[in-house]
Amino acid sequence: NETAGVVTGLAWTSVGGDILFIESILSKGKGSLNITGNLGKVMKESATIALEYIKGNAEELGIDPEIMEKYNVHIHVPEGATPKDGPSAGITMLTSLVSLFTQRKVKKNIAMTGEITLRGKVLPVGGIKEKILAAKRAHVKEIILCEENKRDIEEIKEEYLKGLTFHYVKEMGEVIKLAILDEKVKNPKKL
Repeated sequence: NETAGVVTGLAWTSVGGDILFIESILSKGKGSLNITGNLGKVMKESATIALEYIKGNAEELGIDPEIMEKYNVHIHVPEGATPKDGPSAGITMLTSLVSLFTQRKVKKNIAMTGEITLRGKVLPVGGIKEKILAAKRAHVKEIILCEENKRDIEEIKEEYLKGLTFHYVKEMGEVIKLAILDEKVKNPKKL
């Protein structure tokens, strides 16, 4: 993926698992956050938490904290996806924003689902089996999940898991290490 800030998440909808694209862009401004698309209140909270976490850990993430005050962030979740359980996009939004602020590439064929806390913890989410099947249909190869979702994976038949690699995480820092490459995107934005 040559564009910063575009990440694949996994959602659970009324019709089963679905894949969810999250895109974010920066525009000159004062550091405000705007979120559009078919999103519930919980997802808006996740985005706010992700942004606050990045602000609090900017140095370690290699992000200039001043940038965050000079640009507005806009996160968009295309309408195709109708997430019903809301909260499972926390780590996806986090990855999107880190990619955006660092202009680094997101790993190919990776998808993720998990909720986040302000202290940087990753929390488990539901609908795992449906999400895994959606990921397979979309030719995803690697999936990032909360450590506590491991037991959900253990209950799924082997044949459904073929060709997939699972990464179990507890902290947001692990998500970033797994999902974001050191390589910059093509034509990175000069921040």
